[in-house]
Amino acid sequence: MIEGQNGLNWPRWKRIVQLVEDLGFAGLYRSDHFTNANPPDIDSLELWVSLAWLADNTKRIEFGPLVTPFSFRHPAHTARMASAVDDLSGGRLTLGLGAGWEEREHQLFGFPLLDVDGRLCRMEEGLEVVTRLLRSDSPSNFSGKFYTLQDALVLPRPARPGGPPILIGVNGEKRTLPLVARYADEWNAVLTTADEVRRLNGVLDGLLEEQGRIPGDVRRSLMTGCVLDSQRHR
Repeated sequence: MIEGQNGLNWPRWKRIVQLVEDLGFAGLYRSDHFTNANPPDIDSLELWVSLAWLADNTKRIEFGPLVTPFSFRHPAHTARMASAVDDLSGGRLTLGLGAGWEEREHQLFGFPLLDVDGRLCRMEEGLEVVTRLLRSDSPSNFSGKFYTLQDALVLPRPARPGGPPILIGVNGEKRTLPLVARYADEWNAVLTTADEVRRLNGVLDGLLEEQGRIPGDVRRSLMTGCVLDSQRHR
């Protein structure tokens, strides 16, 4: 997983994608931001355009956003883009979804970030809209505070039944893990410890049981730091 807002441009992206494909990595994932968190601004390649290029220029690796936010991505657009990019790749996309958090990019480009409660409410509605559009072969209707659907149907239908698997990247036990249990195919824990992941795994198992699901229904993964050393140790 790379932070695409930290200097990513087309030459670097194409080079990284080719290396990941050739060297045997399982997948390549990247963040979705307009710009870096602190000035000065540096290159930040648009996420979905970059994923469309990857889908058509690789044959093997899995890929996706970690994560694409509802704060500046309307769920209808996200569902349509995800379905199309997944089909283009032959079914290799994982659709990572989140609430949004970086204040600076929202201020710069005029998107309402909202307070934490508002973000989570918007995220819950966004998840409902995305899953309806991807998983229902019939027109969908929904009326919420943030989003509305009226006989909405994504065509062509995703080649994969139900569309790409949905990943939710969160650590919140009270508000966001229940959303994982309701909507997600994968839970990605974010920059936390192995002991905390173990504890939250147990919490998620219980929430899945409440939803009539089993622990194996949701894949578990962890986003954490990695230090690469180019010098051989002596």
